[in-house]
Amino acid sequence: MNSKPTGSGEPHRAEHFVQSLERGLAVIRAFSPDTPAMTLSDVARGTGLTRAAARRFLLTLVDLGYVRTDGRLFSLTPRVLELGFSYLSAATLPEVAQPHLERLAAEVRESSSVSVLDGDDVVYVARVATSRIMTVGINVGTRFPAYATSMGRVLLAAAAQPDLDAYLERADLRPLTAQTMTSRPRLRAEIERVRGQGWAMVNQELEEGLRSIAAPIRDRAGRTVAAVNVSAHAGRITVEDVRRDLLPPLLATAARIEADLEVATRGGRRRVDV
Repeated sequence: MNSKPTGSGEPHRAEHFVQSLERGLAVIRAFSPDTPAMTLSDVARGTGLTRAAARRFLLTLVDLGYVRTDGRLFSLTPRVLELGFSYLSAATLPEVAQPHLERLAAEVRESSSVSVLDGDDVVYVARVATSRIMTVGINVGTRFPAYATSMGRVLLAAAAQPDLDAYLERADLRPLTAQTMTSRPRLRAEIERVRGQGWAMVNQELEEGLRSIAAPIRDRAGRTVAAVNVSAHAGRITVEDVRRDLLPPLLATAARIEADLEVATRGGRRRVDV
């Protein structure tokens, strides 16, 4: 990484760092499903910018077509999707994974997803939903804190030890439910267990009533590049059911995605008999 803490608590930025770009992106990220429309004061408060700075960034984004305003409230326009689409259109993984997720979801009749690690969050890059099992809708681009998700723990288990140590030191382990693991020693031990067994299960730690199991997706060099999961409502499936009925098809799906990903990244023809 190119930034590190200084004595004042502010990160030291490399000479090439463009702070205005960072702030502009922060304004875009301030909008969310919970805050789809905000006033100037809301944006300033959410980003830590002054009202004058927030106004300049918002009006620039309006001029560029990424934000709209009625004079009081600001909201994102569909044009922001271009920013994510550039990644998705260039990425092999979502295209390769999608048919396998569809097959898995049809087989187990539960929702399935693929995500990657971005900073301290997992970001969904492919998904097949069979039912609404969370209060928050999950779509491609949805982010959740890695520590409280099965896919996050799989991805953290693949991290180099110094990176994992740094994550555990800085992570804000908030109790999202009564079951959320917030003890750093316990979380470290759980991640080590996941590393050894090759999969992770999270039982109602992200949201009450949600059970999830995840496995790694590795590239041809053996590096974990993503995670695939199956999630189900605790009211219709027990922890033992998850291990017995969901884990085997999940592991088989991960293996099929890996095989097709290897073909795709080599420039060969991807299998379609899924």
